[in-house]
Amino acid sequence: MAKKLTPRSEDYSKWYNDIVVDADLAQHSDVKGCMVIKPYGYAIWERMKEVLDGMFKETGHSNAYFPLFIPKSYLSKEADHVEGFAKECAVITHYRLKNNPDGDGVVVDPDAKLEEELIVRPTSETIIWNTYRKWIQSYRDLPLLINQWANVVRWEMRTRLFLRTTEFLWQEGHTAHATQAEAEEETRQMLEVYAKFAEEWMAMPVVKGNKTESERFAGALDTLCIEAMMQDGKALQAGTSHFLGQNFARAFDVKFATKDGGQELVWATSWGVSTRLMGALIMTLSDDQGLVLPPKLAPIEAVIVPIYKGQDQMEEIVAKCREIEADLKSAGIRVKLDDDDAKRSGWKFAEYELKGVPLRIAVGPRDLENGTCELARRDTRTKSFEPLEGLATLVRSTLNSIQTDLFSTAKSRLSENTVEVDTWDEFKAAIKDSKFVMAHWDGTAETEDLISQQTKASIRCLTFEGDTTPGTCVKSGNPSPRRVLFAKAY
Repeated sequence: MAKKLTPRSEDYSKWYNDIVVDADLAQHSDVKGCMVIKPYGYAIWERMKEVLDGMFKETGHSNAYFPLFIPKSYLSKEADHVEGFAKECAVITHYRLKNNPDGDGVVVDPDAKLEEELIVRPTSETIIWNTYRKWIQSYRDLPLLINQWANVVRWEMRTRLFLRTTEFLWQEGHTAHATQAEAEEETRQMLEVYAKFAEEWMAMPVVKGNKTESERFAGALDTLCIEAMMQDGKALQAGTSHFLGQNFARAFDVKFATKDGGQELVWATSWGVSTRLMGALIMTLSDDQGLVLPPKLAPIEAVIVPIYKGQDQMEEIVAKCREIEADLKSAGIRVKLDDDDAKRSGWKFAEYELKGVPLRIAVGPRDLENGTCELARRDTRTKSFEPLEGLATLVRSTLNSIQTDLFSTAKSRLSENTVEVDTWDEFKAAIKDSKFVMAHWDGTAETEDLISQQTKASIRCLTFEGDTTPGTCVKSGNPSPRRVLFAKAY
């Protein structure tokens, strides 16, 4: 039987860690700051990856792969970029070990020092744009729409499974365009792809907007983001899309011949989401009983559990369960029949509840007589007895209802906990109460930093929607062009 989780109300952080570990999603590795993603956790990530990859390809993008190692000189070519990532870079200086002449073990071979040190990629703009210089010669080569599924390394001091680890999995899109307008359109299009995935597949409502200048991606002219509210009221940045202008094209001399015979620098974008989405999924939907998964992303949408006593009952009931399994599979439902007789049905119920399987179907002796089954929803934890006839249609409609209801619940939470304030006292009270706060800001980095220092809240974005009427800054009292979204964040 799965152990009882720490309640959210008692310790939200421990509740989160309990779910990640007890639901068999991931564990800490022997390498500090890194994680092992376990099969069930990786199956959820694979579902995410499969859906997103299809969305990218529908918008004209192709996958490629670029090296994990980046010459250090590449990183220094774009000044803002190197400044933004310098403190997070892992650097390779040697390529060989040798036996320790003074004792056991091995040491770095001093004769194997690299002529140029290598960076383990924190992101791939530099090596990709050095490659694009060889790929792009003419306007006929544009637009170039490339995505990469990869791992990256950012040397984090404070880590948390899925949310912030030294090594993590992600995708990074890198595109090149002939005009500024095309690149800006791409930047917005990919943010909309992320928002659609978050809301329609993850059942996680998001707020879309622009980052402030101080929060932009290193080397970008503009960063767009989606921000989601977790159940503790904190924001989590769930995806970003960057308009890079011509900064990287200029740094790596990526030019193209125009139709009229001229030479121009190309315009660039980059965009990405990572395994951080796994953390967002957990913290948006789950409860004190464990993981809650939206059916669209659940590796197992429905589990069938036979209930029986003795060999005779087992054979007959399991046979019926296999028929149900075949019907559900034929209907395109990801289903698992758990007929492992080494585990009691009560243990199975608790296990699949902990792992967030959206629907549980139980079949016992009485069900066999009546032609029924017990249908249990994971989100509401409600049960009902349903006829086996037409079950596949009912299961599909119930899964659709679960998906819709999960989003509606999260959407209501976001709406009910987003407030507008006009005074500093109101602002501090709302932040202390774990709200998303729409407030006026005078547009200066000084005020932005001061608010963050005094309240631990940051500007999450300049929202695309909402009140853009000028007013008075909630902190400085200076004129403000519009309200912006503040919140404490992960």
